[in-house]
Amino acid sequence: MTVRLDVWSDYVCPYCYAVAFSLKRLQASHDVEIHWRAYELRPAGAPPMDPAYRDYIETTSRPHFNQMMRTQHGIEPNPGPFGIITRPALIGEKAAHALYSETTAARYHNAVTEAYWLHAQDISDRAVLEPIAVACGMDGATFLAALDDPQYEKAVLADIYQAYRYNLQGVPALIFAERYYVSGAQPYETLVSVVEQIQALPAGAPE
Repeated sequence: MTVRLDVWSDYVCPYCYAVAFSLKRLQASHDVEIHWRAYELRPAGAPPMDPAYRDYIETTSRPHFNQMMRTQHGIEPNPGPFGIITRPALIGEKAAHALYSETTAARYHNAVTEAYWLHAQDISDRAVLEPIAVACGMDGATFLAALDDPQYEKAVLADIYQAYRYNLQGVPALIFAERYYVSGAQPYETLVSVVEQIQALPAGAPE
């Protein structure tokens, strides 16, 4: 039984990056169909971040996250600029899915994530996104034109509005089988437990 898993995330969310490692293992070990959904931590027009909160992130939260990634995954994060707008990158993923395939969109998602978290790239910059898209098999001119096509921005907004309707307060937010909500960068074992409980339900049984 294939279990659908919708994952709301933003490219610049550190714990969205962290949970992706658990999701990769889960996809390899279980029959899970992952759908990445768009979310914006810092949408355009958001009020300036409180300086004290920003200082906390840079001096306490981010070093803690970096240590966690070193310990759990053997990775040294090298993130891009802080506080950038990610909508162009999110639009690009929707275009990749619509114009090419779900596989291309997943490849693009992973490549943009790595560009930000491992190579310190500014993924709000079209000049950064375009070569990533090309490396994922997309035509560069078509991709750049798609970033200005309102239908793909509407697809991003639809995900964001759906998150509001579900009352999702942050990301990563994982919804299994369109019913079971799990929040945060949960370990692989927790995700396995959820999937196996769903798969163990008798056919036609109330969930």
